[in-house]
Amino acid sequence: MTTISTFRTSDDRRIAYSVAGDAHKPALVLSNSIATTMEMWDGQVAALTRHFRLVRYDTRGHGRSEVPPGPYSFDRLGRDAVELLDELQLERANFLGLSLGGLIGQWLGIHASERIERLVLSNTSPYLGPVDHWRQQIAWVLQPGNAEEIADMFMRNWFPASIRETGSTVVSRFAAMVRDIDPRGIAGNFAAIRDMDFRRTDALITCPTLVIAGRDDTVTVPEHGQLIAEIIPDARLVVLPVVHLPNVESPDEFLQHVLSFLLGC
Repeated sequence: MTTISTFRTSDDRRIAYSVAGDAHKPALVLSNSIATTMEMWDGQVAALTRHFRLVRYDTRGHGRSEVPPGPYSFDRLGRDAVELLDELQLERANFLGLSLGGLIGQWLGIHASERIERLVLSNTSPYLGPVDHWRQQIAWVLQPGNAEEIADMFMRNWFPASIRETGSTVVSRFAAMVRDIDPRGIAGNFAAIRDMDFRRTDALITCPTLVIAGRDDTVTVPEHGQLIAEIIPDARLVVLPVVHLPNVESPDEFLQHVLSFLLGC
């Protein structure tokens, strides 16, 4: 059973986290896709804790973390991650972020490189404009009674039709996860995405970086991953035959690449 702890950020907001594995092993922080909780990584915990002290957390506005009024920013989301490291007295850690988590990972690589050992950026982007699209998305998710439509949108973005149309328990579990997220938290993070552009500053990332893209991803399309890998010096790029959640759709192949990179194989 996962033990959930909390800490207060410098702006006095509650962030929920869990730690698993041997305290003497190197630390690995996992950061989630938008509209999910730390449970999105449940399938990877057993394999990763063989090698790492595993830290998971619910992003601000999600799950058991506090939902402060938006808009949020990546300066704030990134500082939440740094302050989590401080809370756990971790001078340095590996960081694996997927989608929104990958955006947080880019911020950390740019602004807190001294805290990051190795960086994995999965199914993410350096820029997801235009601004008007995100303004519309924010207004839509905040409309009352949209929970089912929001969950359906994310399922279409995250999983191929071959999985969605089979009545998969995985899809049901993730749809329930989305429905449980406070729409204000989704809107707050959408605002951070609206205002984000790492296309120039990603060049400042100096830690070893692995970029994972999904060949069939329609949100953070494979060209986005390719662009990140071109901008970050000496970054590696892997394109997997998946949509948006490779840790769920192709967990063995995903873990193979992640572990090979993090363990320096």
